[in-house]
Amino acid sequence: MKPTRLIIASMTVVAALSTMAGCAVTRDQSTVGEYIDDAAVTTKVKARFVEDKTVDASAISVETLNGEVMLSGFAKSAAEKTKAELIARQVKGVRSVKNGLEVRM
Repeated sequence: MKPTRLIIASMTVVAALSTMAGCAVTRDQSTVGEYIDDAAVTTKVKARFVEDKTVDASAISVETLNGEVMLSGFAKSAAEKTKAELIARQVKGVRSVKNGLEVRM
């Protein structure tokens, strides 16, 4: 009976170590907490776009990585492009904004 327990224990340790190696965070990856924070920032920015009637939320894509918000898509005017950036900058958790919106008239 004892050898069986030893084999089971060994297999459990090997499985645990294999799983933990898959969860390791490297320099270019976000932790789970950072990913959740970035998702929350993205959601807040999109919600503010929906609330503001001068910005077309459906035409603007928002992505966040480490607090840096990236806007892409299309704006109907330079004023809308500027307003979208201003709104994004005012959201808590935003460290910087890259405004890649293109004005399409």
